[in-house]
Amino acid sequence: MSGERKEGFVLWFTGLSGAGKTAVAVHTEQELKRRGLRVERLDGDIVRKSLTADLGFTREDRDTNIQRVAFVAKLLSRNGVAVLCSFISPYRATRDWVRQEVTNFVEVFVDVSLDEAIRRDVKGLYRKALAGEIRNFTGVDDPYEPPLNPEIRLDTDHETVEESAGKVLRWLEQQDFIPPSM
Repeated sequence: MSGERKEGFVLWFTGLSGAGKTAVAVHTEQELKRRGLRVERLDGDIVRKSLTADLGFTREDRDTNIQRVAFVAKLLSRNGVAVLCSFISPYRATRDWVRQEVTNFVEVFVDVSLDEAIRRDVKGLYRKALAGEIRNFTGVDDPYEPPLNPEIRLDTDHETVEESAGKVLRWLEQQDFIPPSM
């Protein structure tokens, strides 16, 4: 890579709740910062307390949530920031819309089996959804549409967080989004 990259990029981590999206994004963020990049991380827990606090979990609200996040990611990335977005973003059409809106969009499918996601359920959300206490829960009573051609596919059933983040970083290096590690 010659010179400093003037435009940033958007890593869009998508997958079921409990797949490891945020964990991989945090590890990736730390390494990108160590390499001197300007980085911002957006995830559901962060934006649903502020930017999208007024939204629920209907399909329309989920789409609006992602549209707002995409707007912020677009502004940041066009100003040289690496933006790491961790969102279930269950609908393929909505993710495809983000791809059209955002320059340097990289879809990262954080693939996990439903059984493993349920096993990892640290917040108890699957338990509540399976008991009918939470409605429109992705993977239980609302669909998740896996990406057809993601740039990066992680298999968090079989990869550690570090291994998954390593795959992301190697892909970014190979595509000249970031300089190689020293």
